Amino acid sequence: MAKGLSLFERRRRRVRTALRARGGMRPRLSIHRSGRHIYAQVIDDAQGRTLAAASTLDKDLREATGATTEAAASVGKAVAERAKAAGVTQVVFDRGGFLFHGRVKALADAAREGGLEF
Repeated sequence: MAKGLSLFERRRRRVRTALRARGGMRPRLSIHRSGRHIYAQVIDDAQGRTLAAASTLDKDLREATGATTEAAASVGKAVAERAKAAGVTQVVFDRGGFLFHGRVKALADAAREGGLEF
């Protein structure tokens, strides 16, 4: 079944399954990164709605490049602010298939400093 999947896809599925089992009804802070940008969304899976989002493509967060830990940290702070404005303080962190290292870790740390609990 999972034999033909890439390591990234297998890791993403494993992380998502663990989050469903342990996350309860908390919204999910989902991360996606590319070579040039990083994106974060707070998603309520029960209602199928995105509650807050931020990325390095936002006008107020746009810098020379979105591929730095500093840019990821600013996205983490922004998504935490927007989630708190939407009334969300507790989330589960969905790193997808990405390793918890570098930009992903910087975004998570900034979101925690911004007030999100996970």
